[in-house]
Amino acid sequence: MATREKRLAQFDGSGDPPKDQPMEVLCEDHSGTYLLPFACRWIDGQWRNDNTGGVVAATVVGWRLPRARSEKAAERV
Repeated sequence: MATREKRLAQFDGSGDPPKDQPMEVLCEDHSGTYLLPFACRWIDGQWRNDNTGGVVAATVVGWRLPRARSEKAAERV
Protein backbone atom coordinates (compact mmCIF):
# COMPACT_ATOMS: atom_id res chain seq x y z
CA MET A 1 0.00 0.00 0.00
CA ALA A 2 1.29 3.46 -0.88
CA THR A 3 2.17 5.78 1.97
CA ARG A 4 0.42 9.11 2.40
CA GLU A 5 3.56 11.00 1.41
CA LYS A 6 4.04 8.95 -1.77
CA ARG A 7 0.45 9.51 -2.80
CA LEU A 8 0.55 13.24 -2.08
CA ALA A 9 3.74 13.55 -4.13
CA GLN A 10 1.81 12.29 -7.18
CA PHE A 11 -0.79 15.09 -6.90
CA ASP A 12 -0.84 18.86 -6.89
CA GLY A 13 -2.50 20.44 -3.90
CA SER A 14 -1.33 24.02 -3.89
CA GLY A 15 -3.20 27.01 -5.21
CA ASP A 16 -6.37 26.72 -7.23
CA PRO A 17 -6.88 23.72 -9.49
CA PRO A 18 -7.42 24.22 -13.23
CA LYS A 19 -10.98 25.43 -13.81
CA ASP A 20 -13.57 23.39 -15.65
CA GLN A 21 -11.19 20.58 -16.60
CA PRO A 22 -11.65 16.90 -15.67
CA MET A 23 -9.22 15.90 -12.92
CA GLU A 24 -8.41 12.93 -10.71
CA VAL A 25 -8.74 13.88 -7.06
CA LEU A 26 -7.08 12.46 -3.98
CA CYS A 27 -9.22 12.58 -0.85
CA GLU A 28 -8.44 11.93 2.80
CA ASP A 29 -10.43 10.84 5.82
CA HIS A 30 -9.77 9.15 9.17
CA SER A 31 -8.83 5.90 7.34
CA GLY A 32 -6.26 7.44 5.00
CA THR A 33 -6.04 8.70 1.43
CA TYR A 34 -8.00 7.41 -1.53
CA LEU A 35 -8.52 8.23 -5.19
CA LEU A 36 -12.11 8.87 -6.22
CA PRO A 37 -13.24 6.39 -8.91
CA PHE A 38 -14.60 9.16 -11.13
CA ALA A 39 -13.29 12.36 -12.68
CA CYS A 40 -14.10 15.67 -11.00
CA ARG A 41 -14.13 19.31 -12.06
CA TRP A 42 -13.41 22.43 -10.00
CA ILE A 43 -16.43 24.65 -10.67
CA ASP A 44 -17.30 27.83 -8.77
CA GLY A 45 -15.10 26.90 -5.81
CA GLN A 46 -16.38 23.33 -5.46
CA TRP A 47 -15.29 19.90 -6.64
CA ARG A 48 -18.04 18.28 -8.69
CA ASN A 49 -18.47 14.80 -10.13
CA ASP A 50 -17.74 15.20 -13.83
CA ASN A 51 -20.57 12.82 -14.83
CA THR A 52 -23.38 13.80 -12.47
CA GLY A 53 -22.45 17.36 -11.54
CA GLY A 54 -22.97 16.51 -7.87
CA VAL A 55 -20.82 18.19 -5.24
CA VAL A 56 -18.03 15.98 -3.87
CA ALA A 57 -18.63 15.51 -0.14
CA ALA A 58 -15.06 14.59 0.75
CA THR A 59 -11.88 16.35 1.81
CA VAL A 60 -9.83 16.78 -1.37
CA VAL A 61 -6.09 17.02 -0.64
CA GLY A 62 -4.73 16.87 -4.19
CA TRP A 63 -5.56 16.73 -7.88
CA ARG A 64 -3.94 15.88 -11.19
CA LEU A 65 -4.79 15.43 -14.84
CA PRO A 66 -6.26 11.98 -15.53
CA ARG A 67 -3.66 9.30 -16.13
CA ALA A 68 -3.76 6.54 -18.70
CA ARG A 69 -5.22 3.24 -17.49
CA SER A 70 -1.85 1.44 -17.60
CA GLU A 71 -0.30 4.10 -15.34
CA LYS A 72 -3.06 3.59 -12.77
CA ALA A 73 -2.45 -0.17 -12.74
CA ALA A 74 1.26 0.36 -12.22
CA GLU A 75 0.57 2.55 -9.15
CA ARG A 76 -1.21 -0.30 -7.38
CA VAL A 77 1.80 -2.60 -7.58
